[in-house]
Amino acid sequence: MGKIYPYTPLSPTEIGDSGNHKKSIKLLTANVLQKNKDHQSILKEVDRLDPDLLILDEANLKWVKDISPYLSKVYPYKKEVPLDNTYGKLFYSKFKLLDPKVHFMVEDSIPSIDTKLLFGGDTLQFYSIHPTPPMPQHNPSSSDRDAEMMKIALRTYDAHYPVIVMGDFNDVAWSQTTRIFRKVGGLLDLRIGRGFFNTFSANNFIMRWPLDHVFTTEEFRVKRIEVGHDIGSDHFPAFAEITYEPERAQEQIPEPPTENQLKNARKQIKAEQEEDQEKAEKNM
Repeated sequence: MGKIYPYTPLSPTEIGDSGNHKKSIKLLTANVLQKNKDHQSILKEVDRLDPDLLILDEANLKWVKDISPYLSKVYPYKKEVPLDNTYGKLFYSKFKLLDPKVHFMVEDSIPSIDTKLLFGGDTLQFYSIHPTPPMPQHNPSSSDRDAEMMKIALRTYDAHYPVIVMGDFNDVAWSQTTRIFRKVGGLLDLRIGRGFFNTFSANNFIMRWPLDHVFTTEEFRVKRIEVGHDIGSDHFPAFAEITYEPERAQEQIPEPPTENQLKNARKQIKAEQEEDQEKAEKNM
């Protein structure tokens, strides 16, 4: 109960409310479900919510063919990595991208996106990941997912710019791995003190969990959070509207990670590397 209490309105917020005078940044992340044939509902959500930054996970070439022509008219900047393995990732932005990169940090078939964004006269750092869930036949220990999250956390820890991270994490917000990820990365959770905003499973009316996340550093404030409408996927979209208010950042700076937390993050990365080495040796 103690782990989920922060995600109730009874808890104090971790990120303060936006100043009304500030220009906002609208964020939308959605796992569209690769086999989903309803390619129009997500476009309706884009029209309704008008996000500045849009992440679509599980998109293959069919998705790109059906939605990219429309989205390219709305978004002047994009990075598309369509794949047929349920880990394709599409990124669309109204802000200019500076040195956008696609990384395959844990496996050569699972992309993440790393780019800087030009927001007015300021530079922001953006990451998006979609790590693998624990899978009995492939990754029963969740080491791949945990390692990818820790790699991003360490990059965020060393970042020189305000950071936004979003995507389908395949993990709940209060898990040990996500909590270490946030602590090591110096990231704040928009939902703390505001609600669960569960996005999975859209097919289960009783059991739903927050697997799609938006995290930021202390320079941002929250204007609005919303679970999106049904898009035919097993996930609902996750929407957030935030404002960039670095002048108020001192009011909500998270505690720095402890040496033990940094050690645990590096340990999880090492564990994944050792597993990969063992697999490679067995296959020789």
